[in-house]
Amino acid sequence: MSGKEVILTVDGMKKMEEELDLLKTQRRKEVAGRLKQAIEFGDISENSEYEDAKNEQAFIEGRIITLEEMLRNARVIDDNEDRDAVTLGSTVLLRDMENAVEETYMIVGSAEADPMSNKISNESPVGKAVLGQNKGSVIEVVAPVGAISYQIVDIR
Repeated sequence: MSGKEVILTVDGMKKMEEELDLLKTQRRKEVAGRLKQAIEFGDISENSEYEDAKNEQAFIEGRIITLEEMLRNARVIDDNEDRDAVTLGSTVLLRDMENAVEETYMIVGSAEADPMSNKISNESPVGKAVLGQNKGSVIEVVAPVGAISYQIVDIR
């Protein structure tokens, strides 16, 4: 990841900072306590509690390093401005041209993407297709099931 720009919304940046703070202030202490307790059990060569705690400690430290690197390379986008065209941070209402089903998505950087929360990456097929498009535009997205046409109903 070294040096790669990470695009975040203000909310995404805040969540990342909160996760980093939690890992540094609480989770490190919890795992240190678990390690101390496991060592007190005696022989650590066959101590599953010790192994679990060491693995969790490695995961936490790795996540801290990753978050610090992402925050160092973060570019925060303004997701509250009015837009004529879809940009990073836009929330778009799309209508499937075939069955008229409407879905709302927020276009975010890949580090913040969460399809279950309708936050899609600017690098995803739909994200790429809508970027730069205006309200009323019809876009085509190539998906595993074939091409899907959407109309951009609204941009916020």
